[in-house]
Amino acid sequence: MDFACDARTEELRERLLAFMDERVYPAESVAAEQRAALASPWDVPPVVEELKAEARRRGLWNLFLQDERYGAGLTNVQYAPLAEITGRSPQLAPTALNCAAPDTGNMELLAQFGTEEQRARWLEPLLAGRIRSAFAMTEPDVASSDATNIETRVERDGDAYVITGRKWYISGALHPDCRIFIVMGKTDPGADVRRQQSMVLVPRDAPGVEIRRAMGVYGYEDHYHGGHAEVVFDGVRVPADHLVGEEGGGFAIAQARLGPGRIHHCMRLIGMAERAIELMCRRAVARTAFGKPLAQQGVVQEWIADARVAVEQLRLLVLKTAWLMDTVGNRGAHTEIQAIKIATPRTVAGIIDQAVQLHGAGGVSQDFPLAELWAAARTLRLADGPDEVHQRSLARRELARYR
Repeated sequence: MDFACDARTEELRERLLAFMDERVYPAESVAAEQRAALASPWDVPPVVEELKAEARRRGLWNLFLQDERYGAGLTNVQYAPLAEITGRSPQLAPTALNCAAPDTGNMELLAQFGTEEQRARWLEPLLAGRIRSAFAMTEPDVASSDATNIETRVERDGDAYVITGRKWYISGALHPDCRIFIVMGKTDPGADVRRQQSMVLVPRDAPGVEIRRAMGVYGYEDHYHGGHAEVVFDGVRVPADHLVGEEGGGFAIAQARLGPGRIHHCMRLIGMAERAIELMCRRAVARTAFGKPLAQQGVVQEWIADARVAVEQLRLLVLKTAWLMDTVGNRGAHTEIQAIKIATPRTVAGIIDQAVQLHGAGGVSQDFPLAELWAAARTLRLADGPDEVHQRSLARRELARYR
């Protein structure tokens, strides 16, 4: 495994770093001001569309997609340092590059499992950034950490499917450009537990789709993921050709979708940690307490040193996972994907928390990005499977070798 960026990655990295410095970081305060003046908290600040246009002009678009028919054709190892950079400004940079969740996973899903008609109708406008999407899996009335618990029904009725159920924390559902839901529900409750579920495409404007309420994340509206919502599907009818893949294939499709999504989150989390360390260091050398700079306080030095060690460890583990996904496939990297999903959000949330502590009252205020970064990192200990589910699976794999 070679840790150096190849020529193409380095060229994209330099281009992206310039884009961040010249356009994204200056736009953070602009976006906040514009959002405060909008009629709805989910309306898109004009500066976001400006960033998207500029990213396309600079060739920084759909970098996450490995399929050269649709995206940049980068490997996971090539994409890792680029995704890390976008994680330094998670509210703006991933969206600007059309590399934001949940659209990334939905585009990968449609590219891999969608029919030609489904790809033409939904994938192409997603690739172009003209629409947004949502992935409807989690439910409030069951322990969704076990996906086989899902109760939403997807019932065949002639040449249509009828969807009935309630979902929540559906990322992207509140974005004004959201046009399509990918909904997971049960088509055959009597089948094997992993063959009961299917996925269907449900247009946002289909009769019976109700956005019941916005769901907060530690008090934030979470524009990072296009908002989260509770959504009710009340006898929603869609044509039978809106089925994704085959009946009973929903669980397998979900696993195929979530693997790349998990590593993308971890790549961006490393960027969040780097932003926190940078802010910590700047604060430490600029502030004086009890007669000397904070940078000379022993505890502050320990925080910074430990943060650097932790980030370097995480980056190596993420790169190893990316390399395995590229060389032996997602299934072959299953253990490492779980390992990074356990370690990265937990560690990064701790680093950001120490940066908050160093900033005092400013750390929890809107004057710095730290509180919002912490909320995003802490949430990712639940999204795409909570820590405990991954720990359970990882431990069982380890123990199996000794039984």
